[in-house]
Formats: sequence, structure tokens, C-alpha cells
Amino acid sequence: MKITMAHGSGGESTSSLIHNIFSKHFNNEILSKLEDSAVVEGNSRIAVTTDSFVVTPIIFPGGDIGRLSVCGTVNDLLMSSARPKYLTCGCILEEGLDMDVLDSVISSMAQTAYEAGIKIITGDTKVIENKGGEPGLIINTSGVGFVDDDHEIPGPFNLQDEDVIILSGNLGDHHAAILGKRMGIETSIVSDAAPLCEMVTKLFDAKIRVHAMRDVTRGGLGTVLNEFSSSSNCTIELEEDALPVSESVKDFCGMLGLDPMYMGNEGKMVISVHKDDASKALSLIKSSKYGENACIIGKVYKNADLENNVILNTEIGGKRIIGLMYGEGLPRIC
Repeated sequence: MKITMAHGSGGESTSSLIHNIFSKHFNNEILSKLEDSAVVEGNSRIAVTTDSFVVTPIIFPGGDIGRLSVCGTVNDLLMSSARPKYLTCGCILEEGLDMDVLDSVISSMAQTAYEAGIKIITGDTKVIENKGGEPGLIINTSGVGFVDDDHEIPGPFNLQDEDVIILSGNLGDHHAAILGKRMGIETSIVSDAAPLCEMVTKLFDAKIRVHAMRDVTRGGLGTVLNEFSSSSNCTIELEEDALPVSESVKDFCGMLGLDPMYMGNEGKMVISVHKDDASKALSLIKSSKYGENACIIGKVYKNADLENNVILNTEIGGKRIIGLMYGEGLPRIC
């Protein structure tokens, strides 16, 4: 069965769509009331984020737009030191979308929300005309997380001299998986889309002095670290031989002329931690789900004589300035 314009009419077809797909997968005591808004327990400090997800193809090696939408929103909450709690789901469906594809995506979304320990509590569905081409799906999510009252919120403005930079895993997997699928290139590369709840919670609970924390998505590691450097007026030195990149992604990059420093990811974070906490922080991340390839990749220097740059010490003994990404990276990776 395909999505038709009648599924967006608000009548019997809409009701059937909601009950047969969305309510089936998202069922919980809050959403099952099917009210226009949800009333939930709160907290003295909350973090709120919203994001929209448009990816082609909507199902790709290692994931789909449903998993992507949960991971992206959950990870944004985590990076502000919040514990993710609630999620909304707004879906815009193109006429002609296959019901089985939609069911698969919503099922994936529900499974990922369960993994992340977050409840999908309300949502909305709209159907639009297909203007030609493969019928698509857009998902908008808003997330709410709770921030502990005694927790200091990290930020790109807060890097300290001699901080250690830790990356939670391999670069470029999501970017390469999407691009390979779109170009019809057969590889073993799968998306890294993942909720980073376990590793971030371990860092919080261990009172690790995390000064800055960011998930590495569009624009890649190079863009994130430039934001750190600019906001904190510091130089960040990286070691090229420490950067974790799988052999498959290296080969893929070599074939297409891509740079892992600017490739998008959906299950990686980079943190700046106090030098005395670096070893413990790395151990906690490596012992967490999705953190087995974590590495210390660099160090922070605050010195009035240094320009605020991100510098890569290359494997052949040179130095390369990692600037901001110019132009457009791979479109529709998230």
C-alpha cells in the first residue's frame, strides 16, 4: 500500500495511518492519549533542541532516517550536558511513499528511542504531493533533556590551557556510507549513527572535567575544532597519526579525493578535558558502547604569541592548518 493524499486529510485514512504505524511503534502511557500536546514531569533546568532530517536515500547501510532523527536530537541534548528525556516526531510524507518503508523507518525510530532511554510523547503527520521522483520522507524532531542542578555546562568558549582533545571513534563512516549508496559504489562501510548516552553519562557521573563537548556531524571534525579555537582564543594541535579512520574509509577517500577531517558523522563526539582527567575520560569512553575506537588526538594551547588555529602535525613531519570547510559538503546526510 502507498501513501495517498487522503492520509493527510484528517479523516479515516489519517486515523488508520496513525494507529497502524505510529501508535503501534511509539506506544507509551503519554503518547497513547493521542492529545494535541503532552503534559509531562519537568525539572528545574531543561535543555531543548529541534532538528529536521532530510536524507537521500532514506534507508542506507547501517541505518535509516528514523534512527538518524533520534540519534541527532539525542546527541544534541547530550552535548549540552542534559540527560535526554522526551522527543516529539513530526513526519512529512510524500504521496506514493510505500507503507512498508514507512513502517520500517518508524519501527527503527522507536527502537533507537528505546536504546537511548527517551520517550516519543507527541507528534504530527502531514502528506504532500509528490512533485516527481522517488517518494520521500522528512522528519522533524524536538527533544527535551534535564540538566543536573550542580552540573557545569560545557561549551566551545570554555577550553583551558593544556586541555586534552579526545575523539570518540572513527571519522567519516556516515558520510562514506551515504555517498557510496547514492553513487552505487559497493563497500563494507556502514553509517555510525548512534546515540551516545552511555559514554556521556559515564563522564558526567565520574565528574570528569569536560570543558567542551560537541557531536561531529556536518562540516566534520575540522569545522568543530575551528569553532572551539575561535570561541576560546586558543590553538589546537592535532596528531595526524592519532586520528582514527578505518581502512575502508581511507580507501574510499583516496578514490574520491575526500578528506576525513571534513566528513560528516552521526555517532561521534569530540571533547576537551582537563589534562589530569584525560586518561580516565578515555578509559570511560572506550568502555562504553560505540566508544571502542576512541583516541586522544591533540592538545590545547593558550598563548598570546600563537594565532588561534587548528594545526595538524602530519605523519611526514610537516604542519597543516585545518581551516573551516568552504563550499558545500555532501548534501542530505542528515
